[in-house]
Amino acid sequence: MDRDYVSVTEIAGDEVTQEQINRLCNRYYWAGQYCAGKDVVEAACGSGQGLGYLAGIARSLEAGDYSETILSFARQHYEERIPLRQFDAQDMPFENESKDVIILFEAIYYLLDAEKFVSECVRILRTWGKVLITTANKDLYDFNPSPHSYKYYGVVELNDLFAKYGFETEFFGYTRVGNVSIRQRMLRPIKKLAVMLNIMPKTTSGKKWLKRIVFGKLVKMPAEIGPLIKQNEENNGALCKAGYVEPERIPSDKANTSHKVIYCVATLK
Repeated sequence: MDRDYVSVTEIAGDEVTQEQINRLCNRYYWAGQYCAGKDVVEAACGSGQGLGYLAGIARSLEAGDYSETILSFARQHYEERIPLRQFDAQDMPFENESKDVIILFEAIYYLLDAEKFVSECVRILRTWGKVLITTANKDLYDFNPSPHSYKYYGVVELNDLFAKYGFETEFFGYTRVGNVSIRQRMLRPIKKLAVMLNIMPKTTSGKKWLKRIVFGKLVKMPAEIGPLIKQNEENNGALCKAGYVEPERIPSDKANTSHKVIYCVATLK
């Protein structure tokens, strides 16, 4: 366990963009429709910003992370509210056929062997159980991989990975690249060049100056997200200022080049 995931993880209290918080909130609100009344595990939970929301709707919730250092932030915030354990998503400490939903958000690319994770999901899930994945879209032309990542999975690769183990998959896209700010669109070629020249900052702290240029004022990452705010409801200053945005269904047989984030639901048949 010698990889410094702290340097590439948004911890509670870090300065981040409002878009990052909206993205964080949205994936948990999306997951909520699958977790209500279910026995749920979140692997690679990080500092646990979504755990309070999930715990409020699931029948049971357990979570953990590979990094004890990162997990300590979640332990400090939630104390006895949620069972938290250090574990590897490739070797999870849960009994056979004991869970209904397994969540892995923005982390599949950090797994040395993603097939081990999927095999563990087969063992732990009950029939018709679901794996929920979100991941940065590797098929965008200006994609910038995270340090410590092993392999990124796009729509086609995720579909093949889960089909190999008997899962049926559905895919959704979040945040169309054509809908981002003009500044973001203008800077995409520059970002692509910086990635090619390997001069992009590697850590979250190193990227702060770049985020300020692109997004403007930064805000504090919360320790725990608030309740779901629908688009037609007044958000009253809620952390997720965009409310909940339903992701768009996308095909599973071709690479997606139109969305920043890929959502995947894999159902064990």
